[in-house]
Amino acid sequence: QVQLVEIGGGLVQAGGSLRLSCAASGRAISNYDMGWFRQAPGKEREFVAAIRSGGTTYYADSVQGRFIISRDNAKNTVFLQMNGLRPEDTAVYSCAADAATYFGVRIYYTLPSKYDYWGQGTQVTVSS
Repeated sequence: QVQLVEIGGGLVQAGGSLRLSCAASGRAISNYDMGWFRQAPGKEREFVAAIRSGGTTYYADSVQGRFIISRDNAKNTVFLQMNGLRPEDTAVYSCAADAATYFGVRIYYTLPSKYDYWGQGTQVTVSS
């Protein structure tokens, strides 16, 4: 029902920036909560950032102040601007979507199990 495609990953030096895009199709995302997650080899999937349908944002402590999640509903796209990248940010980054909820508690939006739709992921590699 909702297809998500990530683009923008690549190789960058520590301290650099990347901008990831998540293009949605099949449904308008205006009524969806959207999230970014990442997974490094040998690690569990990790919450990065989320933006609710109304625009409220949440960030993992590890990226707070460095990453910005945003959405452009007219373009049916969600973005993740990543600044001040560190080697520990290296991972496959995936976009996720779920019908909007109004639970209003941060932790709810950090849980992978909340999201029904996932993109294929895009690799981000940060060199020292």
